[in-house]
Amino acid sequence: MKTIYTTTLLALAILATSCGSDEKKLIADTTTVPVKVSSINENNNNPFLTASGTIQAVNSANLSTRMMGYVTNIPVNVGDKVKKGQLLVAINNSDLQAKRSQVNAGIMEATAAFTNAEKDYNRFKNLFADASASQKELDDITANYNMAKARLEGAKQMKNEVDAQFAYVNIRAPFDGIITGKFIKNGDMANPGMPLVAMEMPAGFEVTASVPESDISKITLGAAVTVLVKSLNKELKGKVTEVSSSAKNTGGQYMVKVNLDKTDVPILSGMFVTVQFPVEAQEKTDMVLVPQEAIVTNGQLSGVYTVSESNTALLRWLRLGRTFGNQVEVLSGLSSNEAFIISADGKLYNGVKVSIQ
Repeated sequence: MKTIYTTTLLALAILATSCGSDEKKLIADTTTVPVKVSSINENNNNPFLTASGTIQAVNSANLSTRMMGYVTNIPVNVGDKVKKGQLLVAINNSDLQAKRSQVNAGIMEATAAFTNAEKDYNRFKNLFADASASQKELDDITANYNMAKARLEGAKQMKNEVDAQFAYVNIRAPFDGIITGKFIKNGDMANPGMPLVAMEMPAGFEVTASVPESDISKITLGAAVTVLVKSLNKELKGKVTEVSSSAKNTGGQYMVKVNLDKTDVPILSGMFVTVQFPVEAQEKTDMVLVPQEAIVTNGQLSGVYTVSESNTALLRWLRLGRTFGNQVEVLSGLSSNEAFIISADGKLYNGVKVSIQ
């Protein structure tokens, strides 16, 4: 009797659970998700081309030397503000100091010889005028005077050469700016051409963007563009200042420079941006564009939800092309007369009932 009673309770429990599951399933099947849809044709206004790029300072410099020697002093750090002419790096210059002393001694010697030759030249000129010296004597004295003058000039030019070399052992700031990089420390050996410090002037910024050959002919010099700063989620305005006519050394991409307008947005060199170049509207009338927020991704697959004839969500896989700002080009999978879901007030999946708001 006890066994029969236990079996009966177990059967009732299973029946109750089964009924609850059926009820939940029925509720889930009848759930309707409110959605908003958009038509392809609504997204073809004001087309533009986009290209990725980076922000950089208009005035920037990587400072190096053409002298080899040990670094003796680096009085600046990354982030320091410096003035034009301020010392940035000092390299051991004992050999140059010795050479300068030799050059100064040579100048003194050449000056003394020139002074003596000049006196002789003036004396023999007067003697020749009084017919007290021959033409041969005057010619010899004149040649000696010219040689002494040339030796003095050569010694002075050697001093200029040594003074110029001192500019490469005492690296100074070429303009007012901020130190953005320091690639060496005290005691290191500085080699010719090796970057020592980097600096830039944060007063103005520009964008260098890469444009494929299929679009470079559509970009015009002086065109006003919009620059989207991805990390700050801000829009900046600028103007095209340079359009490269060769992609020989840039991997098939053409370089375009955009000068940014002055802004209060805290942009920094190296930030990644997307540049929107305006193009003629008739060039893009047949392009199918969908907003990025409507794209659903699953691994390497991308698609959008559409609304079926029975008012259910239907996931449509797409083949996507280029990105145009916040929109993506659809190459296949969606025609221009079809609507797609751009937002939903619930979770979407294949077969869920939807109601268009």
